[in-house]
Amino acid sequence: MADFGEILRNIGEFGLFQKTILFALCAPNLILPFHFMSVLFIQSDPERHCNTDWILRAAPNLTTDELLNLTLPREDDRSFSKCRMYVPVDWDIDAIREYGLNETTSCQNGWVYTNMLYEATIVTDFNLVCDQAGLLGVAQAVLMTGMLFGCLLLGPFAESFGRKRAAQIPVVVMLIFTVTTGLCPNFYLYLASQFMVGIGYGGFRLNGIILATEWIGVSKRSWGTCVSQLFSAAGQAILAGMIYFVRDWRLAQLITAAPTAVMASYIWFIPESARWLLDTGRKEEAEELITKVAVINKRTVPDFLLEKIVTKETEKKRGIIVLFQSSVLRKYFLAIILAWFSLNVVYYCLSFNVGNFGLDIFLTQALFGLSELPAQILCIWLLEAVGRKVSLISTLMIGGLLSILILAIPQGNAVAVTALAIGGRIFSNWAGSICNVYVQELFPTSFRQTASGLGSIVSRIGGLVAPLLNTLALYHWSIPTIVFSSLSLISGAFCFLLPETAKKELPDSTDEAEGNRNKTTLRSQSKTNKCQIKSTKL
Repeated sequence: MADFGEILRNIGEFGLFQKTILFALCAPNLILPFHFMSVLFIQSDPERHCNTDWILRAAPNLTTDELLNLTLPREDDRSFSKCRMYVPVDWDIDAIREYGLNETTSCQNGWVYTNMLYEATIVTDFNLVCDQAGLLGVAQAVLMTGMLFGCLLLGPFAESFGRKRAAQIPVVVMLIFTVTTGLCPNFYLYLASQFMVGIGYGGFRLNGIILATEWIGVSKRSWGTCVSQLFSAAGQAILAGMIYFVRDWRLAQLITAAPTAVMASYIWFIPESARWLLDTGRKEEAEELITKVAVINKRTVPDFLLEKIVTKETEKKRGIIVLFQSSVLRKYFLAIILAWFSLNVVYYCLSFNVGNFGLDIFLTQALFGLSELPAQILCIWLLEAVGRKVSLISTLMIGGLLSILILAIPQGNAVAVTALAIGGRIFSNWAGSICNVYVQELFPTSFRQTASGLGSIVSRIGGLVAPLLNTLALYHWSIPTIVFSSLSLISGAFCFLLPETAKKELPDSTDEAEGNRNKTTLRSQSKTNKCQIKSTKL
């Protein structure tokens, strides 16, 4: 019976077909970072004052200074209040000037924003200021919750209906709700649209990587994740440039929808995972697809291999039950999801603070993206040269160390703080790439997607926790940094429990996953044993 690793060695482990499908599945990652723009590129406390145009009914020719002096109270520092105004009265202007106004109230007719870095943001369009300022954190959390639900819904969906559909549907969802987000007339519809965008984001990130990886052989498997991350890093740098020139969040959403529409068109031509087809017993479809791939890669499929494919039997699957019944797989799973959770807390805590490090926000965002490009290229090489285990432990430890060093730098030193933040973010992103590869190599085909989906769910919970953790800075600025840095260091220590999986075939059965066996080695040993038996008989 032929396993899929043997099939790939015959039809090409990383030929033209694999390169094409990898590019097609990675290209949407150029656009995925754009979906964070409405919650990243904002001024959370813009210069503003209450709209007090009511007084113009009494005196249409008032200067701006007179209007503010007559209608706004002052703070202790003698600046005009951002959140309070005098109660409107039905007096003539002379009476107002003579007696003045004393009774104050919250802003009743919106705000007037001044000296804005952007033309429009969700903060200014939906007035997320004063007593509504906390809703900005809600907006960030809703997007992350959508990403969590995307993993929760589309992970099991891929096990039953295939990797292809689970990667295609999220792109269409993102296209539709990217447009509706840009057209939302109020904050609550905006939240609903962002939640759906998050579902598409989480679902595609999970299933796109799995689909690409299952077609790639042992020697190039890390490319499935790292190239995806390369495109994402490039997208973050492009995002900084786009927002620099397009400073209206609604227009930026509609611009984002255009390339998403292109991707939603070609994504329907992506083929299914033959590994999944074989695992679900759809042997004829798998055989036909394998033959087509061999032609594209200019290879031929030996007749004996096709016969083995036809006679392949599927393993009885118990999915998540096996994962938790096996003490070995349970240990692996808990270690990998703790790492995944921790690195996402670090990554998003630093990302959501992009405007608080002291340097220009556009420069900081561009540096975030550009600095990850060489890191991901290096990651591809290190995953094969050093292995998964050492790479994951070292990236988590170094990322946590760089993050906690932020506490030792004076907050006024923007360059040093930004450099450490970029370093922490690079290593946490690097660790995320390793986790995406690792989780597929630790668990068998029968519930690989389920394990990856559960891992992604936990990682998205980390992203959901990040904006909430950042709010603890209200009590002391160092609390979020202490928490997420410690998590990274602790999870790095727990990764010593994981086995090394580099240069080994993806396990197709629970026994292979528990033993973490190199199937190529096992086949060689089996052939040697058979030869020895024959020699003995002779």
